[in-house]
Amino acid sequence: MTATTTPSPLLDTIEVETGDNPTAAVIWMHGLGADGSDFAGMVPELGLPESLAVRFVFPHARFMPITCNNGYTMRAWYDILYFDEINRHADEAGIKQSLADVDALIKDQNARGIPTEQIVLAGFSQGGAIAYTAGLTYPQRLAGIVALSTYWPSPALIEQNRGAANQQTPVWAAHGTGDPVVPFALGERAKTATEQLGNPVQWHHWPMQHSVCLPEIQGIGKFLQSVLA
Repeated sequence: MTATTTPSPLLDTIEVETGDNPTAAVIWMHGLGADGSDFAGMVPELGLPESLAVRFVFPHARFMPITCNNGYTMRAWYDILYFDEINRHADEAGIKQSLADVDALIKDQNARGIPTEQIVLAGFSQGGAIAYTAGLTYPQRLAGIVALSTYWPSPALIEQNRGAANQQTPVWAAHGTGDPVVPFALGERAKTATEQLGNPVQWHHWPMQHSVCLPEIQGIGKFLQSVLA
């Protein structure tokens, strides 16, 4: 297993390859204020077989001021303008910029020999919101979507840009029932809305807060094997 940090015209990324000549890729977006290193060390815990060579791409989001955090600048996939009860009001221009960044990362994997149908989009929290949005609206078929402790940041953006390519793309989603950052109800709402679009959703939850747990990581590993084998 090799790991490299790659600066490029794309977003800077950390890459971890589970074998030589990868035939599949997972593009995994971190949460608000974190960076690509947040999940890079977790790859061995997925339990992937040696026969499945996967390139994991962990991009670093751009730095931007976050309105709801008093304008504090941090890595983020979009600005959150304000909270309304449990809802997050996201800056759609920022979401669209991140969708363009994800598109560039997918095209980079295509240029390196991995077809779109062998790519999974994954993310935690705000990164999961981008995985949902990019995955459900991408114009080419993807292998799957992994959405952790997250929500739909702009339902209208997903509904208006929904295409045929990923109408049946499988989704693996999970949430902590005691999450104080992204309420469990938001995760359930996103799960239900995704199912209503026609996508098969594997839904899991554990008694935890805004985090991940080992059974969750192991479940993701099994999902990746099923959609990338």
